[in-house]
Amino acid sequence: MHVLHVEGSPRKQRSASLDVARSFISSWQTRYPSGTIDTLDVWNMALPPFDGAALDAKYAGLAGQARTVEQETVWNEIRALAERFHRADLILFSAPMWNFGIPYRLKHLIDAVSQKDLLFTFDERGLLGLLGGRTVVIVAARGVALGEDFPEKDFDFQTAYLRMWSRMVGVTDVRTVTVEKTLFGPEADEASRSKAKAEAAALAGVV
Repeated sequence: MHVLHVEGSPRKQRSASLDVARSFISSWQTRYPSGTIDTLDVWNMALPPFDGAALDAKYAGLAGQARTVEQETVWNEIRALAERFHRADLILFSAPMWNFGIPYRLKHLIDAVSQKDLLFTFDERGLLGLLGGRTVVIVAARGVALGEDFPEKDFDFQTAYLRMWSRMVGVTDVRTVTVEKTLFGPEADEASRSKAKAEAAALAGVV
C-alpha cells in the first residue's frame, strides 16, 4: 500500500490540516506497517509554471504534433508529477481554506498535473478519469465554521473543488475530515483538532 500526501499548508508545525493528517498517517502506518508515504509539499518544491513551453507542449499533444526539445523537457516534469498520483493507492490532501477555496500553490499543482493522457482522457464517450480504484481523503481546515450566513452549499469551494477534481480523474471513493473554528481561541482550536484527529485515525482503519 502506498499513500501520496499532498501538503497544501505553508504553516507546517502550526497547521491544523497537517496536524489532523498526521493522525491519519500514524493510524494508517499502524495498519500497514510496510506501507510507504510519498509527501508532495507544494510549498517546498519547484512547480512547473504552466505557460510558455508547457502550454505549447499541451496543445502539441492535443494536436498530435511532435514536441520540441524544450516542450518535451517541461512535459517530462509534468509527467513525473502525474506518475506520483498513479503510484498511490490512496491520495491524502491536507488543505486549509483560503477565501473559501484552496491555497494557490495547491491549485497550481492541480492545474499543472491534470492533463489529458496523464490523469484523464476524453473521447466520444466523454471525460474518462485514469485514477479509478483509488481513494481520496481530504483533511480540510477552516478558521471559522461554515453555516448560517455562509452556508456550506454556497461557500465551500475547498472540499467541493477537491471532490470535483477527484471525480474528474476517476476517483469515486472520497472521504472528508473537517477541522473548523481554529481561529476561535486555543480552547476551540484544540477541541476541534482533537475531534478531527480522532475521526482521521478511525478513518485510516477502514480505507
